[in-house]
Amino acid sequence: MKEDIRNIINTIKLLGIDMINNANGGYPGITLDAAPIMYTLFANHLNINPKDANWVNRDRFVLSASHATGLLYATLFLAGYDINIDDLVLFRQLNSKTPGFASMKTPGIDYSAGPLGTGLAAAVGMAMAEKYLKSLIGLKVKNQRLINHNIYCLVSDGDLQEGIAHEAAALAGLYNLGNLIVLYDSNNMTEDGRIEKSGKEDILKIFDANGWQIDFVKDGSNVNLIDKAIKRAKRVTNKPSIIEIKTLIGRDSYNQGTNLVHSRPLSTDDITNLRKIFKNDLGKFEVKKEVIDKFRNIINKRCSKRYKLWQEYYSAFSKKDVKEIQEMLNFVTNKNLGINFNAANFKIQATYEEDLRESNSKLMNIIASRTNFFLGGSADMASSCKTYLSREEAFTSKTYYGKNIRFGVRENAMGHIVNGLSSYGLLAFSSTHLRYLDFMKNSLRSAAMNNLPVVHIFTNDWLSDDGMEEQPLEQLSNLRSIYNLDVYRPGDINEIIGMWDYILKEKRPSSIVISNELTHILAGTDSLSVNKGAYIVRKETGVLNGIILTCGHELTTSLIIANELKQEGIELRVVSCVCQNLFDIQSEEYKNNILDSNTKIIVVEASNDLSWTKYTSYENIIGINKYQKCGKKIELLKDLKFDKNSIKERIKNILDIQNSTK
Repeated sequence: MKEDIRNIINTIKLLGIDMINNANGGYPGITLDAAPIMYTLFANHLNINPKDANWVNRDRFVLSASHATGLLYATLFLAGYDINIDDLVLFRQLNSKTPGFASMKTPGIDYSAGPLGTGLAAAVGMAMAEKYLKSLIGLKVKNQRLINHNIYCLVSDGDLQEGIAHEAAALAGLYNLGNLIVLYDSNNMTEDGRIEKSGKEDILKIFDANGWQIDFVKDGSNVNLIDKAIKRAKRVTNKPSIIEIKTLIGRDSYNQGTNLVHSRPLSTDDITNLRKIFKNDLGKFEVKKEVIDKFRNIINKRCSKRYKLWQEYYSAFSKKDVKEIQEMLNFVTNKNLGINFNAANFKIQATYEEDLRESNSKLMNIIASRTNFFLGGSADMASSCKTYLSREEAFTSKTYYGKNIRFGVRENAMGHIVNGLSSYGLLAFSSTHLRYLDFMKNSLRSAAMNNLPVVHIFTNDWLSDDGMEEQPLEQLSNLRSIYNLDVYRPGDINEIIGMWDYILKEKRPSSIVISNELTHILAGTDSLSVNKGAYIVRKETGVLNGIILTCGHELTTSLIIANELKQEGIELRVVSCVCQNLFDIQSEEYKNNILDSNTKIIVVEASNDLSWTKYTSYENIIGINKYQKCGKKIELLKDLKFDKNSIKERIKNILDIQNSTK
């Protein structure tokens, strides 16, 4: 290895170790063993421009081995991204550019991965996004070069022990994602010790069976071997590639080759010894200018010409007077979906009645027909969730422009793949039954933390004839507990229209919960009021006795009950709370007009969600607090005391309690 290359790699290592030591936390093992991998990738292969970190046609890099941020930040700094030494000093500190897990707000970070394996799934989604956009533009311009790049991903042994990695790998192989190259830092070590203690899988054979190009580098400290392997992978265009690179965890440290160096900062003596081995006599966080200049010059010399040519191509491309091309450019540069969708333009017949999943399906198909940038699929439940875009083609290796993605029974990977798609600005959706939310919790949290414009659709939110295993009792509580995730539960087609109108305009992390019950259009619902989160559907005409706060299918039941109780002299207001998040950010004046603080507020929802206690007291929540039995729905409702008559009596009892305390 040339001396200047060795100096760059050793500088990456020492900067990473200094960061970890300074923060008293981090992962020195992978920092020391994978630095040659990072150097080779950034110096010889990644098509990037650190001065234009968000260049749309850059190669993407995903750190699925998400604990290795010390290694990543040190590399980004040396490469010339907008990260300085002070940022490295502030590693893991409050409000710094260098948090413990990479943030997409940091220059040079293309995706923020969380738990192991999730970054690989997101990288698959990013590879699908690149294929989709490239194919879409290619329908109008042959041999286009506007979108034409690769996705690289660094994974660890731990990543590939997680089941999600293999779910994602199967899909990458199915779709022949030749633009995806995975670098496997194979150091045979996990937190608790040697990998052999917890598994004996032959990773390359597994990936080979899933349709991947496989390769092996026997010495992870040899830059030339790594470089040649990546070159071989780039020549394979019809398969994703994985390169297993054998490394020695914590190389050159006192505890190299053991789990002791995985997640514990090195001692001062150990770091001093490393500096001797690396022939580096500089102090903590000190870097030689010639090392910085050398690395940046290597990258600039390789990438600047490509960047300039792309800019020239983009300029010529933008002059093409073709509507579809201009729409593509507007999306590529501004992430503009270019959709004409206005809730006020929809007129629904008063006699309209159907399964809410069908209503949602119709709206989704309208959206798909009006924008090129709306796509997604289901975990083998499109026919049940009604989320197949009937006028669009399927996403396949021959039709990458297809908007329907078949994820198979892989909810875990689906959620993170959709996040990867959304990192490109696409409005991507997933769908499954609400019961299976647990498989997707991490992906929803990731979308919320990174403010990705995803739409996760959950149907069958009510009782099931199959019994408790299919009952989504606690899932609404789980969904609403995720900060920065807007959870919608519409009650009829009007509210579905209003919900999609807001989602399309705001492009925020969203989750839709749709009933599979037959529903007619409800008197008083208003699509234009959904953006307030909650609004009055039934206004009292006399002295107000109470307010029913509800959503979803229970809105129908609540309206029926309110009308029946009026005949008994009890006057109720019915408020539809389609989205708690949106209601909570309204003005105090608006919220007080909707929920009168001097009136008993009664919540009706088929869940055990305690988030409703911010609006009323626990004893005023009419929900379901036990697992259902197996049986016919009408019998189940009576058994759970959640049929119409039972709810009506419970409301009367609550109002009687109120009257007796006055």
